This record gives sequence, C-alpha cells and structure tokens, in this order.
Amino acid sequence: MKLLLTPMPRLENAGMEAWLVRLFDTLDERNMPWISSLVEDVQHQFGPYLVDIVPSYTTVLVQFDALLLDHGKARQLLEHIVSELTLPLAKELKSRAVIELPIWYHLSVGPELARLSAHTGLSVPALIDLHSAPTYCVFALGFAPGFAFMGSLPEPLALARLTQPRAQVPQGSLAIAGRQTAIYPTATPGGWNILGRCPTPLFNLASASLSLLQAGDRVRFVPIDQAQFVRLGGDTTPLAKAPL
Repeated sequence: MKLLLTPMPRLENAGMEAWLVRLFDTLDERNMPWISSLVEDVQHQFGPYLVDIVPSYTTVLVQFDALLLDHGKARQLLEHIVSELTLPLAKELKSRAVIELPIWYHLSVGPELARLSAHTGLSVPALIDLHSAPTYCVFALGFAPGFAFMGSLPEPLALARLTQPRAQVPQGSLAIAGRQTAIYPTATPGGWNILGRCPTPLFNLASASLSLLQAGDRVRFVPIDQAQFVRLGGDTTPLAKAPL
C-alpha cells in the first residue's frame, strides 16, 4: 500500500544540512506505521550521508552530511523515497512485540495520584486500573535522552501540567500531562504529574540503541507492589507533593 495523501507530504527547509518531511497535519496513532516506514527507508537509502533522523508525531527530521551530499540532491532523494513509501505488511506490524514496563503506583512516589483522584472523583485503585489498561503508542522521543512521549491517555485522565515544575523529578518517575504519558529516564527538572515509578532503566549508554523505547513501539504498564519494585532494583525514596 502506497501513501496516498492530499496534499502529498511536504518537504520543509530545516537548514543547509536538514529537511523536515511533514507527512500529516493531525496527531493520530495510525500515523505511526508510516512514520516508522519512512525512517527505515531513509536510513537505508541515505546510508553514510545520514547524520541523524528524528521521528515525531507528524514529521520526520532528516539531517545529512552536507560535505558529502548537496542540499538539492538530498531533497530529490527524499522526494523519491516519499513517492515510493509503502506501509509494512500487516503481519510485520502485528509481530512487533508489546513492551511491558513494571510500575509501582503509590502516593509516596506518585504524589499526583491524589490530585488526579480529586480531579476525576475516582479512587486511586480505579485510577491505576484506568492508566494501566491501554496499550500505548510511542509517538516521539525528546526532551531528555530516552524520554518517550506516549499516548493517548483515556479521556478522564487528561490533566494539565503542574503550575510550578519541580526542580528535579527522580529517575523512573511515571508521569502524565494532557493526553500523554511518559517515564523520566534520568533525574531532570519536569512539570508533568507523577503517578508512580518504574525500576526498568530506559536509557543505557552501553546499549546499541541507547533508548529502550523507539518511535512506533507499543507499551503496556504492569502494576507491581513495593516488594516487587524493590526486588527489581527500584528506588523507594519518597517524592514530595508539588505546590499548586
């Protein structure tokens, strides 16, 4: 199946060493197979000319070596790739494994569970069931190494970012903002609402891919208790409630 869009994907100049390919105008989980397919084709056809590639919700940024590939030639190559873009076979899409991540949902490490409970009128156990029920799609990586933007949250869980971001969010913190969810791979400042903590490392400099999650991956959160969390190497240091 070829990509049939009106208008066709647009190429936007992103500097002398990069082009931005805009495939879609709206966020939709069904976009991700096309985004992943374009990433694979660009990696294959640009080969040594490719410096970096950044997939996102509706676009793919392609950065190339301008000393090896002329800016105009890079555009022509991208136009050819886009014109021939096809969707991976359905069986290949289905074979992509769901990545399960253990989560200890608890008020001591997820203080915004209380805020979310007050916002929705749901009990904390009901919130945990609701958040851990879907299989989420990784739309993009960014903000920090290994930070994966996942969606879409069930509508009742949609919650605005904190008014005052924390100076430091602990590594592994599970968070939500709007209709998105994510896990902080490292300790960084952050303004998302924290619901729990994951003991699984999401960013590893020793691994070939660096990030455990990639755009297009599918993720399911599996609730665990404190004993399991500790056994898996999790840090139980409490996190203070954010000021409103």
